[in-house]
Amino acid sequence: VPFPEGRLIVSRTDLQGIITHANQAFVEMSGYEREALIGAPQYILRHPDMPKAAFKDLWSTVKQGKKWHGYVKNLRCDGSYYWVYASVVPNVRGGIITGYTSVRRTPSRSRVAEAAALYEDCIKQEIAPL
Repeated sequence: VPFPEGRLIVSRTDLQGIITHANQAFVEMSGYEREALIGAPQYILRHPDMPKAAFKDLWSTVKQGKKWHGYVKNLRCDGSYYWVYASVVPNVRGGIITGYTSVRRTPSRSRVAEAAALYEDCIKQEIAPL
């Protein structure tokens, strides 16, 4: 599904990755009703083509109070998908991380192709027998 031109997808989660806010672009791109998104785990959008290592890196980075950037293939509720360039930042109040905000924008087509190839290799390594 093509990313909506000139729009940003914005969501917030709590510390456990439960969605607490979803803007209209997020609702439209995910294909879920807002009521189904709020209170749901962010991983409902995890496409099976995404390697576990990408999310391990994301969570490790933001839990340290740092910003994370990367290309992500998201799963829509109808089974189709969309690519985003995501930036995830910790929400800090009084020096304590209280949750996370993710802003997704239109991805570069060439970088999506690079990410897809890299992710495919990562997944092969994840499922390769020891």
